[in-house]
Amino acid sequence: MTAKGRDTKPHVGIFGRRNVGKSSLINALVGQDIAIVSDVAGTTTDPVKKSIEVHGLGPLIFIDTAGIDDTGELGQLRIKKSLAALKLIDLAILVLSGNRFDSFEAELVREFGVLDIPFVLVHNKSDAEPLTDTFRDEVRNLTGREITGYSALEHDKYNPELLRVLKETMPATALKSRGLIGDLVSQGDIVLLITPIDIEAPEGRLILPQVQVIRDILDNDCTAIVLKEREVDAFLRRTGIKPKLAITDSQVFLKADASIPREIPLTSFSIVLARQKGDFSEYLRGTPKIGELKDGDRILLLESCTHNVSCDDIGRVKIPRWLTSFTGKKLEFDNVAGLDAFPRPIEEYALVIQCGGCMVTHRQLMNRLREPKKHNIPVTNYGMAIAYVHGIFNRATEPFTGKTKKAGDLL
Repeated sequence: MTAKGRDTKPHVGIFGRRNVGKSSLINALVGQDIAIVSDVAGTTTDPVKKSIEVHGLGPLIFIDTAGIDDTGELGQLRIKKSLAALKLIDLAILVLSGNRFDSFEAELVREFGVLDIPFVLVHNKSDAEPLTDTFRDEVRNLTGREITGYSALEHDKYNPELLRVLKETMPATALKSRGLIGDLVSQGDIVLLITPIDIEAPEGRLILPQVQVIRDILDNDCTAIVLKEREVDAFLRRTGIKPKLAITDSQVFLKADASIPREIPLTSFSIVLARQKGDFSEYLRGTPKIGELKDGDRILLLESCTHNVSCDDIGRVKIPRWLTSFTGKKLEFDNVAGLDAFPRPIEEYALVIQCGGCMVTHRQLMNRLREPKKHNIPVTNYGMAIAYVHGIFNRATEPFTGKTKKAGDLL
């Protein structure tokens, strides 16, 4: 199990009409008044993220959304933002009250199905108007789900029935991430990590993928040796140590390939993360499409985090430069940071290149790739794309695919 960063905790979306008690429900779950509540319909406007420790589930990120029955031009914008939150969540809670389930709720349930989002139905304010057996049966027939009666005013965060339903419905993959390299190493193995310290590196710390891999190495009772790229040759020569695996920053793939003997498996932090977070098989299929790019093709680069852009930024400068040099074609590039909307219709792109995704959840990243895959746009990963244009794609993916080539790696 890998450690989860702030934004990679499981995301739970709270949906429902205005004034059904969505914010009150969050307050009841945590036993604190962290969400503003009011009898005035529409108190919650834009979706708001709240990081919460829930008994029996651990740290979660709740997204408190505006009412799905909001009105007016501004209300429609709020609804649009609430629906956009569907692509961020691992679990949805649809809050009802007054024994009411109409077109607004039916449309949300339909959206849950389209995006394959597990959901829980909660009838709130049951102290004012109790959940009836007739309504319970009606909702079960419409959704195939049971509904939990609840009153946010009468329960605290340890309400056993609601917590039981949440725990049973939360996907196991959201609570426990797939390990990074545990299936590639054994207890006592040595893993060599190549981490350049340049203008791209944050001052005083390692980047998150490097930290996550180090933690995974320790969790698997192995030893991590961390070196800068210019120290690798001397270290291997001086110590005679033969690591079980070498993992490099993708930007120094060529140097790492020259320094690490062929009998030692070599990959990159980005590719390791691609297997955990992304669609690895789709990346493997999409990467060779780089060799088919033509003049005028447009490439979309997706970076899941936001950071200050440097003069030698990996997504905005280096990868476009390497792709242009490798293909010899006149290519166009668009960059998107965070989880912002695509700047153009996805059909206008010849290729999508996704970063490792260390700052987002698996579901968020897979939702990001949903549209390109739907329109048969090839997708790849930063690390795989860099390895391909440097002629070492097969070596970089071999630890996971078992395919070995001694030379002519692009063939």
